[in-house]
Amino acid sequence: MTSHDLPLPLDRFAELPGGLRLHYLDIGRGPVVVWLHGSGPGASGYSNFKGNYPAFAEAGFRNLVLDLPGFGRSDKPSDVRYDLDFFVSCLRGFLDALGIDRCTLLGNSLGGAIALGAALAHPERVEKLILMAPGGVEERETYFRMPGIVRMVETYNAGPMGVEEMRHVMSLQLYDASQLEEAMLAERAAVAVTQPANLFSTMMVPNMTERLHELRCPVFGFWGTDDNFNPASGALKILAHAPNARIIMLNRCGHWVQVEHTELFNRSCLDFLNKG
Repeated sequence: MTSHDLPLPLDRFAELPGGLRLHYLDIGRGPVVVWLHGSGPGASGYSNFKGNYPAFAEAGFRNLVLDLPGFGRSDKPSDVRYDLDFFVSCLRGFLDALGIDRCTLLGNSLGGAIALGAALAHPERVEKLILMAPGGVEERETYFRMPGIVRMVETYNAGPMGVEEMRHVMSLQLYDASQLEEAMLAERAAVAVTQPANLFSTMMVPNMTERLHELRCPVFGFWGTDDNFNPASGALKILAHAPNARIIMLNRCGHWVQVEHTELFNRSCLDFLNKG
């Protein structure tokens, strides 16, 4: 089967206890990979991973590309705290709703932190972890000194984020900003105006470095040495503390390895997943 033969992703919603509805794409058959995107304004599973999950589906995996609560087409309640416990609880509810007992979690930035938090809280449900510049391995103050996050916060607080404001922020996501697609910027700008203010003001993720030794599953990761959002030194923390971890570090690469080095990312992940 080639990517041209794959069916279109199924566009679905899962309802959690309490009524929260999460949007996700479902494509492929086989072992389950759950895709968890990052936290920038307007982010969604599709905008983060559209160049990746088709290759995984072609290789024999079922891909659940989730919009986290507060993002994409998922519900965006304005009366909750968007902290790590909330996201991990929602992820567990999502897996329960779909009847998934075990899966691989694949996460970028905030999504990587959620993957780590879920693997620590519910190790019996996580078979493997794939992380791209995950959060959760520094103190909050360290992240908020990074130039990408400084620009993101300043731009978001200045008012509605149109396409040009989104370009201003997203240009620091990539080492080569010419890779930014106009359609993606427009899509993210349309989502950003629907996101509640409490999404970013209550987003708290603890530093989990000292707990990484508890991880039972294999960990595979990527980090760009030119990352403007999450310091690349985090890769060394994961390698020093997680008992079964490998990380590929790439120069001339920013925060979006899966976009900037799509073929390398897809090929390396599938090799990792196909090994016992």
